[in-house]
Amino acid sequence: MDKFFCADASKCAEEDIIGSGSNYQTYVLIECCLPWEYEAFNSKTVPQNLRDLVEEVEHAQQKIRFLLITNDTTHKCAEHRKVLIYHNKNQELFGGYEKREFNADSIDKVAGIVRSYLAGEMPEGEIIDNQTTRDILICTHGSHDTCCARYGNPFYAGAKALVSELELSNVRLWKSSHFGGHRFAPTAIDLPDGRYYGNLDRPSFQSILTRTGDIECLNKVYRGWGILPTPIQVLERELMLRYGWDWFDYKVAGCIVDRPSENEVFWRK
Repeated sequence: MDKFFCADASKCAEEDIIGSGSNYQTYVLIECCLPWEYEAFNSKTVPQNLRDLVEEVEHAQQKIRFLLITNDTTHKCAEHRKVLIYHNKNQELFGGYEKREFNADSIDKVAGIVRSYLAGEMPEGEIIDNQTTRDILICTHGSHDTCCARYGNPFYAGAKALVSELELSNVRLWKSSHFGGHRFAPTAIDLPDGRYYGNLDRPSFQSILTRTGDIECLNKVYRGWGILPTPIQVLERELMLRYGWDWFDYKVAGCIVDRPSENEVFWRK
């Protein structure tokens, strides 16, 4: 008898996945070889100085998300590791994250790079990106949740093939450690936008990559814009469906006003 996964139950229940995008000001993505433990930063390949840094940030309750990433070339360049830092500087006008990319000589030097960045300094090894590169993270962290392995790994393979077929030279795909929403597997984060997706398949992913086709597909696969609070994520999807794919090129502003009776949300484009 086949195993029944929570992702299967979610699909059967036709669960609406909007509003499940996690809200962070900064993402720190660190290239690191597999395998990963249930708690990714407890993996043998993660040095103690990096574990200490992650614990310090979590203890300070900063809105920073650390994730491990890898791809099919990571194990071939063991002496070098990429560090991608996506940061939302503008807290009033939302348009996505700004990226800083670094090459570390070894994973032991990653903590120093990140510490320098968080201190407002200029870390060494920065790579200047002359084009707008999209980094799409697909959760394949099976040791954390079996849904991510069952659905994430085959989707990653198919997504790689699709990106190649479409000849999208500005798209990098990464296997990622767990970032929530395993019951919506396969799940993805599209950076620098910071938008979350789930229940993905080839047609919906092609529409997301090319921003073409029937935008109504987002009703089933769009988890929300992680740059926004949850209530505004719900509203943003409605505006997205109304304005079509052009919505992705807009910068938006929003706020939630607390009142005794209800919350009212105001937007301007």
